[in-house]
Amino acid sequence: MPAAEVRPLDAADLAAVVELERVSQPFPLAAGRLKPALLDRSERLLGIQADGRLLAYAHVSRLPFDAELQSLLVAPGERRQGLAGRLMQAVLGEARGWRSESLQLEVRVGNAGAIRLYRHWGFVEDGRRRDYYPSLDGAGREDALLMSRRMREA
Repeated sequence: MPAAEVRPLDAADLAAVVELERVSQPFPLAAGRLKPALLDRSERLLGIQADGRLLAYAHVSRLPFDAELQSLLVAPGERRQGLAGRLMQAVLGEARGWRSESLQLEVRVGNAGAIRLYRHWGFVEDGRRRDYYPSLDGAGREDALLMSRRMREA
């Protein structure tokens, strides 16, 4: 596992984030959608970089009472090395720092690896959005699983 630390990303990292999206996602986000998040104080992009290459990143948004994990991406050749867990720990730290009541996310129902990761970190299923995502094979739609994790104990 790379020894690089999780760090906040900024506008200088835009090209690296766009490239990670391109090589990791079937429907990558474009620079025009990512650049505002790098500049907005209610958004945080966190990344892990080694040898000048962005290996993984997470994007979390601050909402009035909650936080929302917009994305968590690990480069295909870097998966299963603990990078997603390191990012999740940092995302939870951001949500705590914002005093968020919960951290919310949505994930494709077919993304079993991500769902396992989120459950490991205490996320529970809240519901589904039917036919939310285009299917990966292009032949229909796929549900989104809605999940959340309480940030404070009752």
